[in-house]
Amino acid sequence: MGRDGVVVPVVDHEQSCLNKKTAVSRSWILLDHNGHNAILDVGKYVVMRRFQIHARDLRILDPMFSYPSTILRREKVILLNLEHIKAIITAEEVLLRDPMDDNVIPIVEQLQRRLAPDNIITEGQEQEDDVEFPFEFRALEVALEAICSYLDACTRELETDAYPALEDLISKISCRNLDRVRKLKSTMTRLTNRVQKVRDELEQLLDDDDDMADLYLSRKLTLASLPVSGSGAPDWFPNSPTIGSKISQASRASAAAATQEDNDVEELEMLLEAHYTQIDGTLNKLITLREYVDDTEDYINLQLDKRRNELIQLELILSSGTVCLNMYALVTSIFGMNIPYTWNHNHGYMFKWVVIISGIAFALFFSTMILYARRRGIFGS
Repeated sequence: MGRDGVVVPVVDHEQSCLNKKTAVSRSWILLDHNGHNAILDVGKYVVMRRFQIHARDLRILDPMFSYPSTILRREKVILLNLEHIKAIITAEEVLLRDPMDDNVIPIVEQLQRRLAPDNIITEGQEQEDDVEFPFEFRALEVALEAICSYLDACTRELETDAYPALEDLISKISCRNLDRVRKLKSTMTRLTNRVQKVRDELEQLLDDDDDMADLYLSRKLTLASLPVSGSGAPDWFPNSPTIGSKISQASRASAAAATQEDNDVEELEMLLEAHYTQIDGTLNKLITLREYVDDTEDYINLQLDKRRNELIQLELILSSGTVCLNMYALVTSIFGMNIPYTWNHNHGYMFKWVVIISGIAFALFFSTMILYARRRGIFGS
């Protein structure tokens, strides 16, 4: 395995044949507990055989498929599919997909810094404790920090764009502002679903101690390497019952201590709890933004209802005025009939009185209709 960006070619003939038969190989970066890293160009069958995982598990890490954020627990590995972070973590190494991606490069740098032997002791832990943080948890912590920070940055960027757009829509309802808010709301919905999925994964882990215990890969490796209880001393001490007894007692004590600690998940629980709090805060920001968007929509709907009511009132006023004018026109049409009535002759002075009295009568009728509508609450004050 090479150091710092060395491309390691695949020389195995069987692996080459499998790569030719399957999809095009993709780029991975491998980082181990000694701080070494190597860029690999291998196919999925090589990864499956090396880490002993199934094809359905590896399919989750394929960027060609759209899977939600997932943290899978297997016997010897942890599979992470957190947005752009697609990794396989073991007790001794980390395999990360697409290391040249712009969003993945900072994660690779963090892994190189945090997984180095000089950074074994956890930050904030007293030196006198001298407790080593498991390798898989250091890698998991980097991934969770990266995804939580990434989603929080996306949320802040969305808030920066959304609040001014909503204020513009409140001040002026236009097609441009409505379309702008519609796009922001779609982005907010997708981002909320992504954040919710990561939060649900962490919450599911925190709710089940057995699931958290499955993430202790180093502990499993230690238990597997312990000698069987009661097996006696090794062969190189056949004639030393005292030493053999001490070694047997030490082995049994180690096994008992490991078994006692098997259900101790406080260390991982604190790690997950910290990132759960962070992602929950991000989700609360999105929920607050969604509530503000809903309130803005309600306000816009009220404004539109008010405008609609004003148009209905205007239409009613115009209809009432039209009725009065039609009645006034009826009088005009009666006097305009070409019928030989006797009062059509020598009574020209009556024309102005008919016009004046009819106008006053229908104006009073129109005013009565408006006053009646106001009293009944049809018109606003």
